[in-house]
Amino acid sequence: MTQNLSVGDSALATALSQFDRAVHMLGINGGTAAMLRTCKRELTVNFPVRMDDGSVKVFTGYRIHHSTVRGPCKGGIRYSPHVTLDEVRALAMWMTWKCAVVNIPYGGAKGGVLVDTKKHSLRELEGITRRYATEISLFIDPSGDIPAPDMGTNAQTMAWIMDTYSMHRGYSVPAIVTGKPINIGGSAGRHEATGRGVMFTVREAYKTLNWDFSKARVAVQGFGNVGSISAQTAYEMGCSVVGVSDIEGGLYNSDGIDIPELIAYRRQHGSFKGYSKGKFITNDELLSCDCDVLVPAAMENQLTQHTAGSVKARMVAEGANGPTTPEGDEILNAKGVIVLPDILCNAGGVVTSYFEWVQDLQQLFWEEDDITKRLERIMIRSFHDVYDKSKALNTDLRTGAQCLGIGRVAESHITRGLYP
Repeated sequence: MTQNLSVGDSALATALSQFDRAVHMLGINGGTAAMLRTCKRELTVNFPVRMDDGSVKVFTGYRIHHSTVRGPCKGGIRYSPHVTLDEVRALAMWMTWKCAVVNIPYGGAKGGVLVDTKKHSLRELEGITRRYATEISLFIDPSGDIPAPDMGTNAQTMAWIMDTYSMHRGYSVPAIVTGKPINIGGSAGRHEATGRGVMFTVREAYKTLNWDFSKARVAVQGFGNVGSISAQTAYEMGCSVVGVSDIEGGLYNSDGIDIPELIAYRRQHGSFKGYSKGKFITNDELLSCDCDVLVPAAMENQLTQHTAGSVKARMVAEGANGPTTPEGDEILNAKGVIVLPDILCNAGGVVTSYFEWVQDLQQLFWEEDDITKRLERIMIRSFHDVYDKSKALNTDLRTGAQCLGIGRVAESHITRGLYP
């Protein structure tokens, strides 16, 4: 399907702009570029679910495969009332490059359901998930497409998908999803992997640039799985976490925030409001706060032509997918800000998902310490692969990462040839 865009700030517009820049630098021929630019398969499903009050509501969901050339498709499932087909296409494309950058044998996929999880009971969410899983069973398979959690979904969601798929086959298939609970085949360290990977990358970047990591002041936008673990890991590494935020706003304290204490407070009270050891700030203020490392770990399109200019950080570590628009990139690059791109920086989740999948297939499980060490090695190696590529091409780290990932996928296409 040809992907025509009209909204300049859409996630797909950003993904394709990044892609076109990298392809131009790599000199990839038109036919190969056209294949890489287009998603391989797209499935849209509309399905009914009975609500608690007896009424029936119809939901829309998507599952998209971007590429299968390097291996099975891998990518999360997002539950949000704002999910769009173009957004899912962009996320699937980014997953392909991300898997190639960290050199694991996957292609990119993504899924989404248009649903506001806050408006539904746990039973309704289970019904939505099981019906959606049944509808996309045309696409998912342990050898072909392995979903995982994303925004709005979690380990319980993956358990429902795993159980639904298994019921249809008559035996347990734990390798159908990753990010599931440990007691049904999940992996130790999976929950923490993305946030830990962000900080492993930041620390290695500091070391490579000869900056003093022990003096790094970190601010994290978003306090979900990725943001909270990034903040916690930064705190454990000895950094001063000066700012955090969630959808309702956040906190800033130039002297640093006690992250374990804040996590406990938020768990008890449901938000940061009322926490006395910091100044309450908005999300926009968090992006422009006085810090050394800014970790946007919420949603895409946060650092734009309107907000990037106010960034005071010397480094941006993208915990979220697509948080910086091309216009925002230009502004940050002009300011000399080092941007650790999403397809490198937040790849810890898919790396550990790969570990989980391998463990499920082998029915042999590893200790968390072993998983964390394996993750750290891969993130460090991948940072240097990207850093070296950017130096060789005399470009920024994002373009270096895009060129590295896209180049690896293009080489695989050329090696496999064109069928028939």
